Amino acid sequence: MKRLLILGGTGDASELATKASAIPEVEVITSLAGRTRQPQTPVGTVRVGGFGGEAGLTDYLRNAQIDVVIDATHPFAAQISFHAAAAAATCKIPYLMLVRPAWERCSDDQWIEVDSVEVAASVLPKLASRVFLTVGRQQLAPFASLKDIWFLMRLIDPPAPDILIPQGVILCSRGPFALEDERKLLIEHQIDTIVSKNSGGDATKAKIIAARELGVKVVMVKRPATPIGEQVSDADNAIEWLLNKIYRFLIY
Repeated sequence: MKRLLILGGTGDASELATKASAIPEVEVITSLAGRTRQPQTPVGTVRVGGFGGEAGLTDYLRNAQIDVVIDATHPFAAQISFHAAAAAATCKIPYLMLVRPAWERCSDDQWIEVDSVEVAASVLPKLASRVFLTVGRQQLAPFASLKDIWFLMRLIDPPAPDILIPQGVILCSRGPFALEDERKLLIEHQIDTIVSKNSGGDATKAKIIAARELGVKVVMVKRPATPIGEQVSDADNAIEWLLNKIYRFLIY
């Protein structure tokens, strides 16, 4: 048996865990950061919590006798990706990033692309009065000082009591979201601007399509850099890569 560590927390990671668990020679362990209260539990063994930085992850890979690492974390979870790439290199074990494609701007989109959530907050006063904010509960604070803007904040879990949040309404919900529902949401709340990270994937893409149809502006936060290394865009290609690694293990 070869031990596969999946750095998870995404739908891609859950799909990968299900498919990898069907390979007889593979034992699957999925690690979740523990940031959501009721995460979707993938197939196989699950561990929850951080590793303690690059050094802690390196120790874990050695102590748990991990043979292969596939990083299927959120595209904006840059720190764990860099730690994972470095730890895998130190332990001399194969490492792959499963990175879903980013959303691409269409000719009818009204995007303002920015480099960070903080920059997104800084450009809103000249653009918006009613904002659909979809950047996650841990990054609400940069918008809290914007007193002349009303926010509809969609989150998986409610924010902690000690976190500064902007004025508006919190909507707790988990994707995937249907286009009809997203269109209705924008109309009912008179949204003129969406703030979104370019997460890619289908689960939350409907809001981008609805914004295009309704002429709603989108402040799109660009993705952070990723480590240099092998990448695939979906679970099927990750499985193909994994099988190739297992075949080599069995030969040698």
